[in-house]
Amino acid sequence: MSKIKILWVDDEIDLLKPHIMFLESRNYEVNTCKSGTEALELIETENFDIVFLDENMPGLTGLETLAEIKEKRETLPIVMITKSEEEYIMEEAIGSKIADYLIKPVNPNQILLSIKKNLDHSRLISEKTTSNYQQEFRKIAMDMSQVNSWEEWIELYQKLIYWEIQLEDIEDSGMFEILESQKLEANNQFFKYISKNYQGWFEKSADAPVMSHTLFKKMVIPELKKDQPTLLVVVDNLRYDQWKTLEPIINTYYKKERESAYYSILPTATQYARNAIFSGLMPSEMEKLFPDYWKNDTEEGGKNNYESEFLAEQLKRLGKDLKYEYHKISSLKAGKKLVDSFKTQKANDLTVVVYNFVDMLSHAKTEMEVIKELASNDKSYRSLTQSWFKNSPLLEIIQKAQQSGFKLILTTDHGTINVKNPSKVIGDKNTSLNLRYKTGRSLTYDNKDVLAIEDPKSVHLPTINMSSSYIFAKEDLFFAYPNNYNHYVSYYRNTYQHGGISLEEVVIPFVVLNPK
Repeated sequence: MSKIKILWVDDEIDLLKPHIMFLESRNYEVNTCKSGTEALELIETENFDIVFLDENMPGLTGLETLAEIKEKRETLPIVMITKSEEEYIMEEAIGSKIADYLIKPVNPNQILLSIKKNLDHSRLISEKTTSNYQQEFRKIAMDMSQVNSWEEWIELYQKLIYWEIQLEDIEDSGMFEILESQKLEANNQFFKYISKNYQGWFEKSADAPVMSHTLFKKMVIPELKKDQPTLLVVVDNLRYDQWKTLEPIINTYYKKERESAYYSILPTATQYARNAIFSGLMPSEMEKLFPDYWKNDTEEGGKNNYESEFLAEQLKRLGKDLKYEYHKISSLKAGKKLVDSFKTQKANDLTVVVYNFVDMLSHAKTEMEVIKELASNDKSYRSLTQSWFKNSPLLEIIQKAQQSGFKLILTTDHGTINVKNPSKVIGDKNTSLNLRYKTGRSLTYDNKDVLAIEDPKSVHLPTINMSSSYIFAKEDLFFAYPNNYNHYVSYYRNTYQHGGISLEEVVIPFVVLNPK
């Protein structure tokens, strides 16, 4: 392995001989020069791993030298060393993207720490992260065997997401594979938990989590204040791990007051879950009370065209006299239009924005090879979501809201899962088309792969006809018909789908933030 090459630039370099000898004893190769001009000449002809640069030198100053080095070697780490503690010098150096900032007199261990922080950073983090996860692995496995409440499942899932994000960039891929196996086992156990408990959550005295149909009443309404406008953003199909990648961006403008999770109803699909949020009702109640607003799976037309009307009815039912507006954003043009007119929203108590991009992205993945390449796994799916968000009208809307003093509530209707394994199902021509749940009559399926609901009324779901039932896929399964089976499986394997039972689809974020 080649030595790490250091360039140390200081007009009093001779006084630093002990420091240089210390570094050389640690097997670093140290090159020295006494001026910014010499440094620039050396940068042209040699490759260095890191530069230590004195700020106060005759001729080219340290800041001037820094600027010129960055023009030639933008990614080269530069550590500024100065006698001065003046704030403007620090700000100039930091603004020029220095790697570190040290105040003289420096001792050899400070220099060594700076080198390790900048050059061994990835390796040290990788080793520490791996060690920490190894210690945590057994605890997670033990927790998983004992978890028996909806609160504990939220805690366990949050823990798995934390480690997934921590481990995704480490060099030891074996650790990540171990985590993936833990996630698979967690989803296996979670499926059993939901199968056993879901129906009971609808009993009056049940210890049930907040779910789609109770979200607005229990979690949104308590946050609304007459003296502060609130922006409620429902990002369709946003998984908990995707929220965690958006959080650092939003933190620039908002301070998180509270982060929690709630449970999507089944099916974990937009037509059911998001209508339940805005109506405050379960699907069978929507069908009964608002037949003009509700459409079943096999009916023609849009299934979420009446969210604003559902919201109006819910607010009326709750006795809330709020000035509000509802906006559904399904295109870049619609997003830009709301950005341009957002100042008018300040007069509202509540502004609701439903943002459909993530849903479009996940469905597009099954149709577009480019998207399929860009979002081939959870890590790249998170990265793609973050990249979109940084350049989206949604971020501009959030910035405008912060400038106008809005409270921000960010949530979703359900998550999504990367499906890997097919499960054969047979149904008639009126069977619904979703890959993670099916509703229809005379369904034939593998019992071990599904939660089957023979009586939809028991979980407040509508029935297309008297003998209709529902089945929900577990873990990372997707339903495939026997006809043209191999082509169908090849086409949909490794795509993102929703509607079934997994932690990724069911346990979803609800975040309250205040403007900075």
